[in-house]
Amino acid sequence: MDKKALLGELTIDSEDRESKGKLSQYFVTGLAAIALGVLAWFWLFPQQEPLVVRTVTAQPVASLQQAPTNTVLDASGYVTARRQATVSSKVTGKVQAVFIEEGVSVKEGQLLARLDDSLERAQFNLIISQLKAAEAGQKEVSVQLHEARLTLKRTLELAADKLASQADLDNAQLAVDSLKARRERVRREIVVAEHRVKLQQQRLDDLEIRAPFSGVVIAKAAQPGEMISPLSAGGGFTRTGICTIVDMDSLEIEVDVNEAYINRVSSGQPVTATLNSYPDWKIPAEVITIIPTADRNKATVRVRIAFLEKDGRILPDMGVKVAFMEELIEASEPKQLSGVLVPPAAITRANNQNFVYVISDRSVNKRQVKLGTKIGNQRNVVAGLKSGEIIVAEVSSDLRQQLTDGSQVTIAN
Repeated sequence: MDKKALLGELTIDSEDRESKGKLSQYFVTGLAAIALGVLAWFWLFPQQEPLVVRTVTAQPVASLQQAPTNTVLDASGYVTARRQATVSSKVTGKVQAVFIEEGVSVKEGQLLARLDDSLERAQFNLIISQLKAAEAGQKEVSVQLHEARLTLKRTLELAADKLASQADLDNAQLAVDSLKARRERVRREIVVAEHRVKLQQQRLDDLEIRAPFSGVVIAKAAQPGEMISPLSAGGGFTRTGICTIVDMDSLEIEVDVNEAYINRVSSGQPVTATLNSYPDWKIPAEVITIIPTADRNKATVRVRIAFLEKDGRILPDMGVKVAFMEELIEASEPKQLSGVLVPPAAITRANNQNFVYVISDRSVNKRQVKLGTKIGNQRNVVAGLKSGEIIVAEVSSDLRQQLTDGSQVTIAN
């Protein structure tokens, strides 16, 4: 084949060149259109992160009376314990061992500490020995009495045969009577020894210091090796107690109410207590009694208030604010309530209708509800919501604009 023919085979036809160029141009244009479409989608419909919301569960409401909501008096006081004791011993002694620390819960009768009992233990062993000696003496007298009775029996037989004199008979009888009296004395000595054993055992028990009631140890006052006494007889070198125990179930509130407003307080009156440490925690309480005396220096009257709920966060000597509420008005029949209770902040209003945002599988559903009365710091929903359903707890104006049916949320609590 000549060179001209070979060059002809290498030549590209103009029509093929134009068709391939058009295909490349179409491909690039298509890719650019797709990229612009994707960018436009994300620009027009930006992907939003799920909203973070706090939730609350709708609680059922039972048949009850209308709760008081109006405050008639505010006061402040402290948490106190009606049962609090500094535990000491009955006698003066040296601490041998201590079995508790601050913050430990103890049961009634639990061993807290033990004093040195070496001397009392030796005295106890001596009294036990004396008791055993008295019991042995009683056995000896019993044997002698048995012998005397046999002698008396033989003397009586001899006297019947005129072989023993009346003097021999009298001596035999007196020996029996004497041993009976001696046996009775030994028996009483044994009783005395048994009482001494019990007394010494009590002294040993007094060297073991036990909890007078169940509670929590809030202070440890003695260490092994220190002297302890119920009286401060040794000055600064003698402790007067092992520890201080508080019965946490006896915690209550004491407040001083100005005597000019004491007429607003009565026994059994409902109270809302707020600890200074937990300002958002409302604790139900009620007045126990008004102490019938006034402080002339402060012109106040002391009032005792009981907690209606027990909680480990309530500690002695905490500061607390109390709000005395209006007293309940007894009705012949309690008002029947139905539905559920929710926080007022969970309810939103639009177009003269009330709504809540129900959450199911992290998806929001706006639901219309019918409201009832206000009960304390809760709102009664009588229709549109069931007990146990989860709703958004706080619906602000900004959050309401973002929440729509089907919105995905993340639960914060």
